Amino acid sequence: MTAHPTTATTDLPAQAAEVLRGLALDEDLKWRVPEDPVLGPVAARVARRFVAGESLTDAVERARRVIAGGHRASVEFMGESCRDEQRAAAETYVFLEAARLLPEGCSVSLDLSHVGLAIDSELALANASRIARATAGSGREMMISAEGSDRTDAVLAVHRALCEEFDHVGVTVQARLHRTAADLPGLLELPGRIRLVKGAFLEPRDIALPREDPALADTYTAYAERLADSGHLCSFATHDWDLIDHIDRHLGGRGHANAPWEFETLLGLGPDRLDAMAERGHPTREYVVFGTEWWLYVCNRLAEDPQRVLQALVDAAS
Repeated sequence: MTAHPTTATTDLPAQAAEVLRGLALDEDLKWRVPEDPVLGPVAARVARRFVAGESLTDAVERARRVIAGGHRASVEFMGESCRDEQRAAAETYVFLEAARLLPEGCSVSLDLSHVGLAIDSELALANASRIARATAGSGREMMISAEGSDRTDAVLAVHRALCEEFDHVGVTVQARLHRTAADLPGLLELPGRIRLVKGAFLEPRDIALPREDPALADTYTAYAERLADSGHLCSFATHDWDLIDHIDRHLGGRGHANAPWEFETLLGLGPDRLDAMAERGHPTREYVVFGTEWWLYVCNRLAEDPQRVLQALVDAAS
């Protein structure tokens, strides 16, 4: 009898990604792994490829290097799913300091659940409004990051409320989510940059396309073309060369300093993409993260491309 590869074997990369996304939902691990005397140092060696460091000072230094390299920067203090009101207020202060200390050309990004959304939407709005006022005062863009689909309604509601007072607050949308087709028209009517990502969270199929579904590339490019044609401020956040090249061709193969769009990659991923797009005149941005709660973030980065697990093994041993 001829042996055939089993479904379990052929789907191994997808299964590995699903496990990593599951780990990224375990909020207890974000404390336990970094503090574990055995796992912590090993995991930290993996994290340093994706994370600027644990302090705002580390992020400021990295942002300066990004800007010196000809790109814009966006800095986020990691810490989603904060469930303590006093801690959310203290974490908000770090974002206020970031608005004051980051170099020119650097925006401030945040998860709304870091500043209260996991507790109460009004608390999140109050703390986010403080950050919006601080970033407006220092002439910086403020960007709201994507979270799991169970929080999307609340995220968009807070963003909409902020847009009633501010015109510099952007929001992230996920191409994977089926609901994005209905969300995008309303967002195009609001000020602030729209950041398009594929989406990294563990989601059921009735909510989102699987990351490995070939249809996701077509969906992403359709949204990217719509954003590009709209003239709205937007960011194409992807490391996928095929998507980048497609968008570049749609934009005419050339950009300019005042273009409403930009190409964005994450720290540790895709600097060659940024350099290539910058050489063609497109505005470019690198997304820099810092903080002590890096474990869940790293799990999501590895889940986006299971081949990164191999690099993580090398990093862990170095």
